[in-house]
Amino acid sequence: MSILKLENINKFYGKTHALKNISFEVNKGEVVVLIGPSGCGKSTTLRCINGLENIASGNIYIKDEVISKDFKNWQEIRKYVGMVFQSYELFDHLSVIENILLAPIKVQNRKKDEVLKEALELLKKVGLEHKLNAYPKELSGGQKQRIAIVRALCMNPEIMLFDEVTAALDPEIVREVLDVLLNLAKEEKTMLIVTHEMAFARAVADKIIFMDSGEIIEIASPEEFFTSPKSNRAKQFLNMFDFKKD
Repeated sequence: MSILKLENINKFYGKTHALKNISFEVNKGEVVVLIGPSGCGKSTTLRCINGLENIASGNIYIKDEVISKDFKNWQEIRKYVGMVFQSYELFDHLSVIENILLAPIKVQNRKKDEVLKEALELLKKVGLEHKLNAYPKELSGGQKQRIAIVRALCMNPEIMLFDEVTAALDPEIVREVLDVLLNLAKEEKTMLIVTHEMAFARAVADKIIFMDSGEIIEIASPEEFFTSPKSNRAKQFLNMFDFKKD
């Protein structure tokens, strides 16, 4: 069952045509990974889905909502869609648990005890229950990113968007964040992920979407894409990586 559908989405930055007729679907429980060279439109696609960028034309379907050029009801959409950025976006003056509780209590009007119980369970899942009273400045990059993921999950979104969540991390701590996403995939959490980690994309995805210059070049299963890509552009892109080392 489709939970998200993009239909001929176009986006411009001035005269630059950033997204060109982007169309794809994400089914409930599916993990879809967007890959491609830097600047190809992957992150812009996520930002359009979450209303952080305006679209020029086309439609986005999320549950029963139809999002077009002049859509305004983003508060309703964000009940269903959670997003995690590469820059964490934690509030430095709030503790870990305060960062997590803020939106569910203030935006969703949920009871503190209920949210606190859920937050503690999620923190335990990501191995950070001992950090609930710490402040962001006391955490490593990997810990901050795991907290950002817990914060988004505490809103109980039906689909999660991850925008290059390991891009700002030191290589030795990338694994701890990727492991969290792998575990979410095992729990059949619906996810749309932008990443440059090719081995991870191959392991976690149900479907790969390869983009270049604002266009979708290929949509395929991970096995098909990584072993026998159809387009010359995808072959050229994959030749940059040595999967034997992964």
